[in-house]
Amino acid sequence: MSRTADDLAAAIRGQSEAALVRRPDGKNWAANEIICHLRDIEEVYFVRFHSMLSNDDPKIYADPSAADRFAADRQYLRNDAAQALAAFRRRREESLALLHTLTLEQRQRGCLHPTRGRITIAAFVTMLAWHDDNQLDQLYRALDGKA
Repeated sequence: MSRTADDLAAAIRGQSEAALVRRPDGKNWAANEIICHLRDIEEVYFVRFHSMLSNDDPKIYADPSAADRFAADRQYLRNDAAQALAAFRRRREESLALLHTLTLEQRQRGCLHPTRGRITIAAFVTMLAWHDDNQLDQLYRALDGKA
């Protein structure tokens, strides 16, 4: 998780605006949209971590279609990739700083997910690490024009 922002920066370095906003097909996101998605997801998880630390097993909202709605509503394709990456980097650094301060007991604090049940902070960190790798893969494919 600590290297994701650098990996994203390396992947988009030297890419034209056209390459960053080109979708590989009608279903898959452009590189720019992926970076904006990561920025917004980082914000969501930062808030969730604080909620889990402040409350006993809070219920969270989770909607599988929210990511596509965010992309459309927030006009990800019109966002500046460098600015979105900078915002992601700042929030990720804040998230990592928070996570590094947590005790083992605090990492086991959790929330109630509507379909997955109780999820701990530690489990969310594992999911975020996987999500980073998955989105980075998707970004590389988008830049290559592949779905």
